[in-house]
Amino acid sequence: MTRRLKSVLALLAGNAIGLMLAALLLTGFAIKPISFIVVVIVFTLVQVVAEPLILKLGEKRAPSLKGGIALIVTFVGLLVTDLVTNGLTVGGISNLLAATLLVWVGALIASVVLPIYVFTELRTPKK
Repeated sequence: MTRRLKSVLALLAGNAIGLMLAALLLTGFAIKPISFIVVVIVFTLVQVVAEPLILKLGEKRAPSLKGGIALIVTFVGLLVTDLVTNGLTVGGISNLLAATLLVWVGALIASVVLPIYVFTELRTPKK
């Protein structure tokens, strides 16, 4: 398996773990089991597309937000995925904010743990 494919799988797995964490801990935040894979793929695609755009805007207009870009991207990803798919129900603005933090934390932990135990090739810097 190529390094790029392993990176994509690790990103998808991290987002899946973060979304499951939010679905388990927040009442009103739900993902239909039959739509789970579609929700994870759409959420990940929105993140991949939105991150460079938000990063570019953040660098120009508000450089102090650079540390929070991942949270903003997660928020946008959840919002767009909720609007685009029928499989995700956020359940209000308070759930959206809490889910942003939970999905971000879950994906962050997975992005640290997965390269150590599952995708060991991703631990070494790219040549």
